[in-house]
Amino acid sequence: MSDQSAAAETAAPKESFAALLEESLGRDQSLEGTVLRGTIIAIENDNVVIDVGLKSEGRVPLKEFAKHGEAPELKSGDHVEVFLERMEDKNGEAMLSREKARREEAWNQLEKAFADSQRVTGVIFGRVKGGFTVDLSGAVAFLPGSQVDIRPVRDVTPLMHTPQPFQILKMDRARGNIVVSRRAVLEEDRAEQRGELIANLSEGQVLAGVVKNITDYGAFVDLGGVDGLLHVTDISWKRINHPSEALSIGQQVQVQVIRFNPETQRISLGMKQLEADPWEGVAAKYPVGAKFIGRVTNITDYGAFVELEPGIEGLVHVSEMSWTKKNVHPGKIVSTSQEVEVMVLDVDEQKRRISLGLKQVQANPWEAFVENHPVGTELEGEIKNITEFGLFVGLPGDIDGMVHLSDLDWGRSGEEAVQDYEKGQSVKVKVLDVDVDKERVSLGIKQLAEDPFAGAADGMKKGDVVTTTVQQITDGGIEVQLADGASGFIRKAELSRDRSEQRPDRFAVGEKVDAKVTTIDRKTRKINLSIKQLQIEEEKKAMAEYGSTESGASLGDILGAALNKAQAERDEKEK
Repeated sequence: MSDQSAAAETAAPKESFAALLEESLGRDQSLEGTVLRGTIIAIENDNVVIDVGLKSEGRVPLKEFAKHGEAPELKSGDHVEVFLERMEDKNGEAMLSREKARREEAWNQLEKAFADSQRVTGVIFGRVKGGFTVDLSGAVAFLPGSQVDIRPVRDVTPLMHTPQPFQILKMDRARGNIVVSRRAVLEEDRAEQRGELIANLSEGQVLAGVVKNITDYGAFVDLGGVDGLLHVTDISWKRINHPSEALSIGQQVQVQVIRFNPETQRISLGMKQLEADPWEGVAAKYPVGAKFIGRVTNITDYGAFVELEPGIEGLVHVSEMSWTKKNVHPGKIVSTSQEVEVMVLDVDEQKRRISLGLKQVQANPWEAFVENHPVGTELEGEIKNITEFGLFVGLPGDIDGMVHLSDLDWGRSGEEAVQDYEKGQSVKVKVLDVDVDKERVSLGIKQLAEDPFAGAADGMKKGDVVTTTVQQITDGGIEVQLADGASGFIRKAELSRDRSEQRPDRFAVGEKVDAKVTTIDRKTRKINLSIKQLQIEEEKKAMAEYGSTESGASLGDILGAALNKAQAERDEKEK
């Protein structure tokens, strides 16, 4: 063998080995950036030693094998998938990563789910500006705050670290960007539930729901994909002024479908319908005339509502609140939440109404007054008010009596006599009449003195001649006063036998005038007199006493003598 042949034979194996080594190294280099399956050789402190079939093992931090909120469970001999970052690090070991392996695997699955519009499962594990971070089996996604729930969520803590479905909204592998939505999943589920619920919904059906929103007139209840209105009047049998008194947002409730319109899909709900109706048999439970203790729940201009039991209220009308306080707002007599004793006045079970009385449980002051102060009793009281038709005087029992204008004075008109009185003045009165039903007491002031007309009328008869004093001159005649205080009237036509003398203005106030009584009207308390008839009577007497014109005497002489005699007699009487 020549030297060249020997050299060739020696060089051939060297070239073959170098080629094999280069081929092996090239193959190993191509594995960088891929996921390899390895075997755990040992667990040393916080590192896991893994053999992936390369010339050297690699180390992976133990924490990379832990899921969020869980401790890793590993042992020697377990097979795991890791990501080969580099063939060797500065220590000559393979650089491996379990986290990147999980991420790569996750990205592959997420891209497929995104392309197929499928949901993915993830765990919310952190908070960032504008939202939250979600672990999607190794890939980290961003969950915007607006995509957490259908409604704004104040506290996301119960949702964290719990696997739940998400919908991928967009993803970019090159940038490592994934955006997910939990809200989209909930809305899709709600749509399915809504369709199923609407299809099976019927009146009378009892459902579970959650209070979604509260307004002045009621509450909206989420039945699972569809909302129903629970009106304030259907929340409870008892009075509720505002739904917030009985409900709160987020509260779970049992409701009954009262009405359902398939066309508009409007649902009316009720809660009280699931309880017994307290109005059934209410007439037997609250008989007319019975007394009960209740609580004032509401006060209006026309009365106060009193709750006898939860769900049963009656109205105390303003006219039934007090015996003596009239035209007073109910709020001046009772207050909200006050406990009061009432009497049942009427029950209408069909209209669900109960009429109650507050004053009926107290003594009737009008009955007490008439018992203690019968007609004819004299009292003293304070003038509470003066009106166009009389005086109102305060009486025992906190009641008022009225003195009519016509009962103020015997001789003067009421309009004139009332000028003598003022509010707050103390006056003596006499009880004239008591009407308990109408709650009226009639009083009199002039009745405290004798009626001058009665005294005058008793000793007077038609035809009597009396001396009067002129009190007032009118166009129709003159008003005069008799000696005993009674008043009389002489009409214009009765002022003189001579028509030319029938003039009221020829008389003066205070002048003494003789006249003849013509009528006495006891009912109207009027005495009518006549000067004319007195003159005619005196003329007849004079003719009879002093002769006639046939005996030679003139009528003037006869009347002159008669008048002189009559005047002399009057003068004598006055002396």
